[in-house]
Amino acid sequence: MLNLTLPAFPPLVASLIGRLPEAPPSLAFSMIANLVLWPAMKELDWQPLIGRRYAIRVKDIGINLRLTLTARGFSFDSGKPNITFIATARDFLLLLSRREDPDTLFFSRRLVSEGDTELGLTVKNLLDALDPDAVIRGLPTPLAGAAKRILMAS
Repeated sequence: MLNLTLPAFPPLVASLIGRLPEAPPSLAFSMIANLVLWPAMKELDWQPLIGRRYAIRVKDIGINLRLTLTARGFSFDSGKPNITFIATARDFLLLLSRREDPDTLFFSRRLVSEGDTELGLTVKNLLDALDPDAVIRGLPTPLAGAAKRILMAS
């Protein structure tokens, strides 16, 4: 089984990163999500999520992302989020690689959602419906190979 152990981020560095503006990492995340996730997401009904505001906080690294979903994909949105997802980098990676179930992380308090819980459940159900192979097809070849190895190791 592939080990997803990440080195601990120094708290001082995380504190400094947490003070940086949210726009640059949010814009970068939106661009990557539009390239990798959006093509696979088009197959599903994302209407209930469009126009809503989302925040993702990677608490051990200090990164705060703000975004919204439009009919054309993800974009940065600095408004008050309807829902915020909070976890460590490792737990987000476990979720993305489908090596950990969101419910398990939620009930063990490793994944926290604040705000509109119904929206959070809708996000979870739609992400569960995403075809991992469709997401992998959107990755550049070297990353696609690594992603396949991670999924096969789980």
